[in-house]
Amino acid sequence: MQLRKMMLVLTALGAMSGLMAGCGDDEPGNSLCTSNDECAGTEICHPDAGVCVTTCDVGADCPDSAKTCAPLGGTSSEANTRICQCSTDVLCNGGADSETTDMVCSDLDTVCVPKCGSNSDCGTGRVCDTASGQCEEDSSTGDTCTGTAQSTCLYGDFCSSGTCTQVPAPTCANFTPAQGGKQPVWTISSTGPIIYDITQVSFGQDSFCGTGSGTTGMTAKARVRAYQPATGTTTFPAQVSGLPGLFYVRVNGSQLDGVQTIRPSEYSTSNAGKNAEFTMNFCPGATATTLSIGLYFTNGNEICAQLNR
Repeated sequence: MQLRKMMLVLTALGAMSGLMAGCGDDEPGNSLCTSNDECAGTEICHPDAGVCVTTCDVGADCPDSAKTCAPLGGTSSEANTRICQCSTDVLCNGGADSETTDMVCSDLDTVCVPKCGSNSDCGTGRVCDTASGQCEEDSSTGDTCTGTAQSTCLYGDFCSSGTCTQVPAPTCANFTPAQGGKQPVWTISSTGPIIYDITQVSFGQDSFCGTGSGTTGMTAKARVRAYQPATGTTTFPAQVSGLPGLFYVRVNGSQLDGVQTIRPSEYSTSNAGKNAEFTMNFCPGATATTLSIGLYFTNGNEICAQLNR
């Protein structure tokens, strides 16, 4: 009996010890998020930094890593919500005695965030300074420009109606692994050609998809515009037969050689080979009314388009 009582006491003490250790190890905030539902009850998901941050009334409500209590700011619906804001990288990492250097105090958002390693770690309109681990504003997006393609914009932007604009993100099923698509891998640190525009030309009968027995002739045509990075020496070839590394990705993630969809007469280059424009031909079948296409060059951006009959 005494032994049983002693075991019960030890079990209870062990459970309490585990709970106390868990509470002591929990540091509010800093976990990655996309919505407030992913954060604790006293936290919100920072709309730009993408981390959970502690809300507060005064600085005393905040952890040692971020002792300033101030409004979130910005243009979101929570702009007036007061949150705990940081002041130094050292405090974000636990103080001068800490051996951790994985966190930084964001220059843009004044909250503790994990260091970035590439532009994909940063939000829309931001690029990664890999030396400091800070996400910074993309300095060309929104700038004025002239002409088309890259113009005076940074790699990954294109000149659209006189303004530097980011290339569209690949949001189609073709590049959504959860739906069977291919995993996108391009980041702003890549070096491949940028496809910045896909425009439907037609969706009807064309000899490209055949006119003989067993063929439907139904063809979806799309005009594609791309550029080679202005800072490099690579150019597009004069003839489509020399065009390397262009891929057409289907909805199921399988991919085909995109060059095979281009007629030689429907391919051209300009700007000393830095820009290319070509028409791609797809054979969707006689009864198809829509076709989702995914395109990319090797080391270039993934991009989607929906072609409709």
